[in-house]
Amino acid sequence: MIRIGILGDLGSGKSFVARNFGYPVFNADDEVAKLYKKDKKIFYKLHKALPKFIFSFPINKNEITKAILANKNNLKKIVKIVHFEVRKKMVFFLKRNNKKKIVILDIPLLLENKINREKDILIFVNTRKNLIRKRLKKRLNSNKKLFSILRNLQLPLDYKKRKSRFIINNNLPKKSVRKDIRNILNKLRNERNNIRY
Repeated sequence: MIRIGILGDLGSGKSFVARNFGYPVFNADDEVAKLYKKDKKIFYKLHKALPKFIFSFPINKNEITKAILANKNNLKKIVKIVHFEVRKKMVFFLKRNNKKKIVILDIPLLLENKINREKDILIFVNTRKNLIRKRLKKRLNSNKKLFSILRNLQLPLDYKKRKSRFIINNNLPKKSVRKDIRNILNKLRNERNNIRY
């Protein structure tokens, strides 16, 4: 099984790129949203760690945002609690899809949390800054200070780009992204065939 990790800036369109590969995708943001909505254990842990901020279940994203904006160390507390559960979900996803030829890992802190493996194929999604700003403005609870704090959790983009084997430019139109994905998949298939024979 080939593991493809998608890297890029906040708002670069990593999830769009991941979906267009046509293979099973593990989307960490979706998994976090499910935990906030359904997992009472996560709620109790977050409430215990941040009693002044977290008091609603399902967990209210506004409460999470207020906790992060009040003190950036609160974000580390949240990540520590949530990351452990997300990693367990990822292990289950990989077991469930272990017979698939390719799986896609759409995990914002893939390198930072050392989730990637040495043989993973890393792909960097490169997007113009003005497009990123436009996308981030559309997001719910869009907040410059919040995005600045989240960005500071990440490794430098230049480092991620250097670590990546492929770069996909996600600057529109969408069909150029799909063409880049087809080219990458063809290259990976050819390499696998050469190794096999």
